[in-house]
This record gives sequence, C-alpha cells and structure tokens, in this order.
Amino acid sequence: MRSITTTGGAEVTLDGDLLAVLEALYKELNTRYALDRTFEDTVREVNHLLDQMTEDERRTYLVESLFLNTVTYENERLGAYMRKLTEDA
Repeated sequence: MRSITTTGGAEVTLDGDLLAVLEALYKELNTRYALDRTFEDTVREVNHLLDQMTEDERRTYLVESLFLNTVTYENERLGAYMRKLTEDA
C-alpha cells in the first residue's frame, strides 16, 4: 500500500479510506495551528496531499468524498424535516 505525508511528516496510507485522510489532515492542522488556522492554511495542506496522489488516487478520494458529503447532506435534510415535524406537532 502506498503512502503520502503531511507537511509535518505524518504518514497517510492511501487505501481508499477517506476518513483516515481527514483524520491526518485534522491532526496536522490542529498540531500546527490549533484553532488559529485559516482557510488558506487548510487549502495549502490539502493541496500538499493532493500533489502527492496519482490521478487515479485523486479520483478514488473524490468519489468517496462526494458519497460521504451526499450522505451527510441527506442526514441534515432529514434532521431538519424531523425537527419541523416535532415543532408542528
């Protein structure tokens, strides 16, 4: 299994697990910036990770990301609908 590194040197295994990449990104940003990070800091770190990936790996993680975001979006919509139902009752 291939791996890449964060700017701080933490190794991230590329096995298709988006949550592992997100966890490494979270740890890297919080170790370096705590709660003081900016949008630019985050984008810079994401680009650092992406630059180390092949096109196929980027596609795999994009598909995983879109799937996860779709599920999250659906859950938020359902939650809002359920709150509305309980408020109207």
